[in-house]
Amino acid sequence: MTPANLLDRLIIFDGVCNLCNTFVDFTIRQDPSHKLKFASNQSQAGREILQHFGVIEGSEEANTVYFLENGQLYEKSTAALRVARHLRFPWNLGIVFQIFPRFLRDSIYEFIARNRYKWFGKKSTCRLPGPEERALFVEKVDL
Repeated sequence: MTPANLLDRLIIFDGVCNLCNTFVDFTIRQDPSHKLKFASNQSQAGREILQHFGVIEGSEEANTVYFLENGQLYEKSTAALRVARHLRFPWNLGIVFQIFPRFLRDSIYEFIARNRYKWFGKKSTCRLPGPEERALFVEKVDL
């Protein structure tokens, strides 16, 4: 896959976070045309892409959801809302929450993110896609 293809509609998520994996499963179900692709931030592809955009591995900022679309990196609540645009109705209406100021949306996002392991748990290993999902997950990237 070329970088141009990867940088369009790619979700980078925390592969050991139960909440994040639930988000990925939900997104796959609500994207029947499979326009969205995925990479965990623990995978080689996820780490390389984040590093390419200046996100430092192991930093607190690396522990958020990212969405790459048209070569632009979005994070936190903006990433989640931009993903919603690509989901089937009624979930695509979630984009209306962008009317709220980013600092407010990100404050709520960060509160949930800080508590996600406590509330939802954490896996000991990264999520592995099943055979039917494998094509949706990016394993290697040449940037």
